[in-house]
Amino acid sequence: MAPSALLLFLVWLPFTFMPPSKVCFAASPKVANGTARSSKATFHHLYDYLLSNYKKGVRPVKDWRRTTNVAIDLMVYAILSVDEKNQVLTTYIWYRQCWTDEFLQWNPEEFDNLTQMSIPTQAIWVPDILINEFVDVGKSPDIPYVYIFHTGEVQNLKPVQVVTACSLDIYNFPFDVQNCSLTFTSWLHNIRDINISLWRSEEAVKTDKSVFMNQGEWELLHVLSYFQEFRVDEASSESYAEMKFFVVIRRRPLFYAVSLLLPSIFLMVMDIVGFYLPPDSGERVSFKITLLLGYSVFLIIVSDTLPATAIGTPLIGVYFVVCMALLVISLTETILIVRLVHKQDLQPHVPEWVKRWVLGRAVVLLCIRDRSAFCPVRTQGSDVSRSVESNGSTAKLNHYSSDCDGATSGMVPQAQGGGSHVFESILQEIASIRQFLEKRDEFRDIAREWLQVGYVLDVLLFRAYLVAVLAYSITLGTLWSIWQYA
Repeated sequence: MAPSALLLFLVWLPFTFMPPSKVCFAASPKVANGTARSSKATFHHLYDYLLSNYKKGVRPVKDWRRTTNVAIDLMVYAILSVDEKNQVLTTYIWYRQCWTDEFLQWNPEEFDNLTQMSIPTQAIWVPDILINEFVDVGKSPDIPYVYIFHTGEVQNLKPVQVVTACSLDIYNFPFDVQNCSLTFTSWLHNIRDINISLWRSEEAVKTDKSVFMNQGEWELLHVLSYFQEFRVDEASSESYAEMKFFVVIRRRPLFYAVSLLLPSIFLMVMDIVGFYLPPDSGERVSFKITLLLGYSVFLIIVSDTLPATAIGTPLIGVYFVVCMALLVISLTETILIVRLVHKQDLQPHVPEWVKRWVLGRAVVLLCIRDRSAFCPVRTQGSDVSRSVESNGSTAKLNHYSSDCDGATSGMVPQAQGGGSHVFESILQEIASIRQFLEKRDEFRDIAREWLQVGYVLDVLLFRAYLVAVLAYSITLGTLWSIWQYA
């Protein structure tokens, strides 16, 4: 036997006595590796087939007269911030666009029935569709791949953080609804080259809230879409296609109602309650001054919470200013009433026209039946007792003076010495006391009249103040209710 034949026999001899199962087990890895290499070669072969002669700088149409239609879609994921001062809206959206690339088509039967694959975005042509309202580059994640299908359809899906300019109307704060637009258009190509359409229907885009995070300050109402053609100027014959998405959002007012409106309402209620303090006491003035200082501190605290713009002021800011003005008016009214009812020694009598209008017609208008109820009971009792005492003492003094005059006339002929001077001095002292008591009673009557005028005016001004506060509150409440449920 030849040496080569002997060597071949020795090599094949172990396989002759090996069980069939072991033979299959040894051969299976080779089959698996062959399949893996085959699938990997399919992707590589298709990638090389598509991009070997691909020109990404040219619009992907075989006939230059054919328009590239780009279908876009938008889903709002979150409202990140609303900057009222700078008129900027920051949103996080899921953006999708689809177009047909006529140079990225293949027959699936030639590539192991492969119908889709992902390729780098930088390797193919991508439409230059931008958002017109962009004012800053957001922190968007980089998605380096797009999906292509054997029909030439290209799908580019990516999340985008959008920082756009928006005309924010804060007059209705905190019940405001904002409408911000996102305008997608080709920055260079006209409508003959690139046309824009919706990926889904308008109703599906409007009502889709499936991915929106609904736990923040803003609530997404709907997303409206609108297509239009526009020209840069009237003289130009080139028109461009644009798709507008109107993102309509509404602020949740509960936090601001609790932290801003309720404290202000409580302070105004306490100011109204302060009118029940007696006007002739100094406690009402100090109480209202304390309320005014407390409201000033409250406005300083909430000033950072209120949105500020250079073109307008929210209605709630006007509300706070009017409340401050009402507190100042209330304090001024209290000071005037206290000054009116304060007892002065040189205070004149109440004029007749004041008595006629205030103590006459105003009492009837305010439905005040007992005018004396506006005077303190203790003061009236003390005045009556003092009047009775003064009247009794005056009668006694008159009787005593007449007796003294008779006695004096009888004694004058008998005694013409120093006794007559003593009686004259006593009579002068008694007359001066009587004059003082009469003057004091007159001052008390004047003070009581002014006190009655002050009480009537206090009730009149309080009711006018209460009507003004209620009308103002009802007006604001109605407006805010309409805005909240509109």
